[in-house]
Amino acid sequence: MVPGDVYCVIPTFTPESTLLDLAAGLSSQCPVLVVDDASPCTSDGLLRQVEALPGVGVIKHSTNAGIGRGLNDGLTVARDAGCAWLLTVDQDTDVPAGYVTALIEAARRLSAGEVPLGALGAGSVTIAGASMRYPGHALDCQGTNVASTEEIVQSGTLWNINAITAFGGFNETFGMDAVDAHACLSLREAGLVVATVADLEINHRIGSAQPVTIKGRNPVFLTGHSPERRTLMVRNRLALFPSEFRQSPRHAFRTLRRVLINQAAGLMVETDKLSKARGSLRGLIPSRKR
Repeated sequence: MVPGDVYCVIPTFTPESTLLDLAAGLSSQCPVLVVDDASPCTSDGLLRQVEALPGVGVIKHSTNAGIGRGLNDGLTVARDAGCAWLLTVDQDTDVPAGYVTALIEAARRLSAGEVPLGALGAGSVTIAGASMRYPGHALDCQGTNVASTEEIVQSGTLWNINAITAFGGFNETFGMDAVDAHACLSLREAGLVVATVADLEINHRIGSAQPVTIKGRNPVFLTGHSPERRTLMVRNRLALFPSEFRQSPRHAFRTLRRVLINQAAGLMVETDKLSKARGSLRGLIPSRKR
């Protein structure tokens, strides 16, 4: 176990039995908090089994509010425990043994090299058998195989607790999409580095996701998301675009391109095309909640 440095949070909703092994494996490396986003009562038995594991706590909310609230619950518990880092892991992610230790050691080396680190994640994410790697630039820090990048997925990522706290925590208005993108943008705006460790890899499951590769680039995944989820995907990315453009025009257009290709490809091959098209179009309208 990594003593005192890191706390892990796993946000869940209708989790599968694989959560038990995930929580057990992570709790052997650091303390773990599972935060459930109002799953139906059919998940209560599994959550009780998870809570019985050594080093694992569970919070079960009675209302659904999206992933941001669960991440912030973890942030609060980790900060109160005096930890410097929060590891966020999706319920559908496989994390290899020793992953947390390797991530923390890389973070310590970067900090010793005076790199203002805001977030650090795996260099490769495998989804449905296809590997996704981040664009980036190698950091000149002896003993590390680390590159800076603009944005990484929150699952498997180590977050600087003081830095995340400084801008108010994770975004709770974004529901399920682009919460990690907002956090990475906020860190970069504060002058901190978002980075990946090249030789670390996680496996992530997204329902029945199918990878589509265009001209040898990173794959775009057909996810079968609902019309409502498509609305959020488009709306949240458009909300971030002006700030992303000020930070990095290239990255801003790259993320927008990825979302548009994902939406278009899904509409061409997935079922229920009309309602999903309407969902995507609704994303062009800003939310009245903001």
